[in-house]
Amino acid sequence: MTILHEKLPLMAWLDPRTARLPGIQPVVDDSWLVVDEVFAGQMAERDRLITTKASLVHGMLEPARPAADELYASVLEKLSRTKGYRVGAASVLRPDGVEVALDAGAPLLCLGRLVQEDLCLMQKQGDEYVLTGAVLCFPASWTLSEKLGRTMVGIHIPVEAYGADLAKRVQRMFDMIRPEQPLWRMNYNIYAEPDLFHPRREDDPRQHTAGGGYMRSERQCLLRLPQTQAVVFTIHTYVVQIASLPYSAQEALSIEKP
Repeated sequence: MTILHEKLPLMAWLDPRTARLPGIQPVVDDSWLVVDEVFAGQMAERDRLITTKASLVHGMLEPARPAADELYASVLEKLSRTKGYRVGAASVLRPDGVEVALDAGAPLLCLGRLVQEDLCLMQKQGDEYVLTGAVLCFPASWTLSEKLGRTMVGIHIPVEAYGADLAKRVQRMFDMIRPEQPLWRMNYNIYAEPDLFHPRREDDPRQHTAGGGYMRSERQCLLRLPQTQAVVFTIHTYVVQIASLPYSAQEALSIEKP
């Protein structure tokens, strides 16, 4: 199934706020969850993946359970105030008209069927943050089972741009996140195919993107849960045809972007 956006909300390679890593900005309108024009298509794909590939798109270590429960309650409270949702005692009616049964026993899997965002839990262990749980239906060239339980540095082992200096900046940023002030950033990568479910193990060969026809961009938000102090990393995935971008934006792209 090909699910494409008509346009990107922001072209990260052109905006001075986001062009330089890590490109973090404050969320100014509590929009760490977003409903966009392809909600129905993406949610149908999320339903399919969670139903047929749950072991590939979900993972949670035992220490993450309190944070997952807190996130579950937080998202449901937010959805109760979000246009298009109807939150009941036993189920939630999504904006696309699909009713999803609530399941507090599987909080991340349930949330994965309610919002477009993938949701990752990062918890501090010692001096570093560790990925302890996630629902990841739309991986962009990584595999959840391989990254679960790793620190930020361990997660980014194959990413050349994630050096010691950037790692220190990210660590400081995580420590400074306040519950009342979520943060956001956007990335961008060129792909040969538009697949939303695009897992890749570290030992797999990298995809050749030269001449690729699709731009995949993620709006990533970071917020701290006030009770458990876990950091939630949300990923809202956009995919557009590069040919649909303004010509000036196409010209500014590096076709070798990893």
